Amino acid sequence: MKSYDQYCPIAHALGLVGERWSLLVVRELLDGPKRYTDLVAGLPKIGTNILAARLKDLEAAGVVEKRRLPPPAASTVYELTAYGRDLRPVIHELARWGVRSLGPPPLDALEPGWLVHALDLGLSPLASEGRIAFRVGEEEASLVGGRVEAGLVDDADVLVDTDAAGFYHLFVNGQLEGVRVEGDAELLEHMLVAFAPTPLPA
Repeated sequence: MKSYDQYCPIAHALGLVGERWSLLVVRELLDGPKRYTDLVAGLPKIGTNILAARLKDLEAAGVVEKRRLPPPAASTVYELTAYGRDLRPVIHELARWGVRSLGPPPLDALEPGWLVHALDLGLSPLASEGRIAFRVGEEEASLVGGRVEAGLVDDADVLVDTDAAGFYHLFVNGQLEGVRVEGDAELLEHMLVAFAPTPLPA
């Protein structure tokens, strides 16, 4: 782990999780415990030697722990400690900050299940009330009281139906073009206002 030789909490935090891939490993583990092979699959560009090194560093920092599942699974998994789970709001704000300059997604960049992850990392902290369902292309997921559920929840207060580009522009630019909204549009508007990132300089 790097040391910046500064008595500064930001420098200290970067020393713990600032190495390349470290926060992406944390992102993967926010869903729950994963085997080493699951992490390799979720981070397809990472070298196995790099992943092993990052896991070792994150364990040493008290961010990740390794445990053995009981039979019949009997496999080793990695999971976040309570200290590691405290990074969730940090990941949320990084996602909110980074999406401003990321641009709408190319179709081939999206893996099955991406909508659940997008809602969990980007929007769930902002949706503590109501039942908001999303249909984005072939993906379906819902926010229920700040929790993410796969699929369209029954009796949704509002349904948002669009494609991936429309979903991006809805939250980043507040654009409704290509977006169909059924139900309590005001509930959606509250979340849009809460998420709305500061515009980039022209």
